[in-house]
Amino acid sequence: MRRVLRHSWLLTLLGVLLATAVQAQPLRRFALVAGNDEGGPGTRPLSFAREDARRMHELLLRLGGVAPGDARLLLDEEAAKLLDALTELEAAARVARARGERTVLLVYYSGHAKDGALRLGDSQLALEALKRRLETAPADIRIAILDSCRSGALTRTKGARRAPAFTIDTGGTHEARGLVILTSSAANEDSQESDLLGGSYFSHHLASGLLGDADRSGDGQVTLFEAYAHAYARTVADTADSSAGPQHPTFSYDLAGNGDVVLTDLRARDEGLVVPDSAPPGAYYFVDPSGLVVAELDKAEGVERRVALAPGTYRVKRRLPERLRIGEVEVRRGRLTVLDESRLRDAPFSDDPVKGAEPPGRTFWTLGLTGGYQSFFDAPTREHLFLSTPLLGAEVGLHHYFRKDWRWDFDLSLGGRRATLELPTLSGPRYRYSVLGLGTSLVAEWPSASGGVAPFVGARLAYLVMGRDFEDASLPDQLYAVLTPGLVAGVRLRLPGRFELTGRGRVHYLVYNVDAQRSLGYWELGALVTWRL
Repeated sequence: MRRVLRHSWLLTLLGVLLATAVQAQPLRRFALVAGNDEGGPGTRPLSFAREDARRMHELLLRLGGVAPGDARLLLDEEAAKLLDALTELEAAARVARARGERTVLLVYYSGHAKDGALRLGDSQLALEALKRRLETAPADIRIAILDSCRSGALTRTKGARRAPAFTIDTGGTHEARGLVILTSSAANEDSQESDLLGGSYFSHHLASGLLGDADRSGDGQVTLFEAYAHAYARTVADTADSSAGPQHPTFSYDLAGNGDVVLTDLRARDEGLVVPDSAPPGAYYFVDPSGLVVAELDKAEGVERRVALAPGTYRVKRRLPERLRIGEVEVRRGRLTVLDESRLRDAPFSDDPVKGAEPPGRTFWTLGLTGGYQSFFDAPTREHLFLSTPLLGAEVGLHHYFRKDWRWDFDLSLGGRRATLELPTLSGPRYRYSVLGLGTSLVAEWPSASGGVAPFVGARLAYLVMGRDFEDASLPDQLYAVLTPGLVAGVRLRLPGRFELTGRGRVHYLVYNVDAQRSLGYWELGALVTWRL
């Protein structure tokens, strides 16, 4: 009997050691991240599915051990593109396994789901087909995270429909070892988005957990179990009082001896924010310059916590029973920043930097001053007719008026310089050349996951007035005015506070018909400093 017990104990110990050894082997990680705001007929466009995907992609590259070449980010793509990307990653995983590497394949989707299928624009991908594909994928561990969303008002109901909700049948997953499936809500529930968070509740709390809030063990790593438990608890709590009712994420799990999987390593980069053990306990919120809560942290008494924020400037908020403690902290690249409690100040609830921020999608104005330079492409034109000229001006921008991440600009610019009219045989009279431009532009922006950088491109229509004012009063002044269509492109950078810095270029076309019909083009380069009203 003792021998049997001894053998049983040895086998158990051997199994634990083998499982630990397997878990200790490095993992080659592959990630397919997709977000689609469109769901085809019978659905309304979402607001934040693409943003959820962008944030998850950036987080996996920065902290999740996924190399850029092993990740695919699909935004507003059809189902066929998703399957093509999955095929590419499966092929790479197969090669890695042939070399003896242990592999993880993670598929994240944020968007519409209806009638048992993901809805990617006008295309569909059956949930059962995706599940079967993952069951046979050539990876040791396969993880699917599905967040299906529909939009509403401030708190948006996602997936509200009379047709059957999408479901994950977990009955066969025990035959597919190493398969994990997370969904944002139960089969009979709606998932929800939040304007205040700039994304879905589930994806927000999952991402916040992966940044450090879910690291309850304090070992600097966030595991799959920790991330799910955190996202579940916070999602249920935040949606309990919503009009759609509480939302319960679901979890189907069978890692078959692989042990828990580390999803993010907070120590992967030696940067982020440390809330020291001496800091008061409570719930901390970290708000980016656009007003979004990018991470949360629940700190206990006498415990040091770490949140792996990307480099940038953040507002910090801790709620007290009768007031707020708020302040600003800058996370520098390649450095750990310690939160200094003395830099926080007391403020009334009316100064809440979260509730007082403009939620994404809400219109707001910016006012700015610009400096630039204008020049025509044709050399004779810019030397003798319309001179190259520095410009100064002002600009007003209306954000999110037509749709999210679209901007409508109105600009005024002035420029001038003194010159001499060159005649064939001698130098002519002196004059002042001047330019007046009135323009309007409609541009689309693509903000980065952190919200700090936003490239943009769009169309512009300008009314251009160019004139010569001769010093010799006997010579008549000359004036030419014309409408000029054009294109604009550039990048916008958020600065601390409400300021932004923009660099941009414009290209325009005009018809000059005074002495002959001529097609001319000109370009403008400029820099703009704006203040958010």
